[in-house]
Amino acid sequence: MKVEQISIFIENKSGRLAEVTGILGEAGINIRALSLADTSDFGILRLIIKDPEKALQVLREHNFTVSKTDVIGVEVPDKPGGLSSILKILDKNNVNVEYMYAFVERSGDNAVIIFRFDNIDEAISALTRNGVKILKGEQITSI
Repeated sequence: MKVEQISIFIENKSGRLAEVTGILGEAGINIRALSLADTSDFGILRLIIKDPEKALQVLREHNFTVSKTDVIGVEVPDKPGGLSSILKILDKNNVNVEYMYAFVERSGDNAVIIFRFDNIDEAISALTRNGVKILKGEQITSI
């Protein structure tokens, strides 16, 4: 149920994002979901891709600082209050959301959201106990 996400530390300057995506594109690595958070000096680009090990290798060869993190992809009802229903389950179970970002594609009638938690195993347990569908990594990378 866990999905491997790669995080790339990049300088906040013109062309760096294009450089990273160009390197991945040349290596045949397709980005399925992404998030970019920045400050005035640097950014963290988070990516869901089919082959994280290959991306780690290619980016390290180009002197980028890269790490791998476990996240989960959750089907969220695509209607008003859908996200709130998921967050209420997490709150009732004292699970903290570190960050989240939306996935571009849909899964049936649901949206897909990528979540990072302070305790991923407890989050998985709480969500599955409450009937929330958590997608496998290959489900996300094949959408």
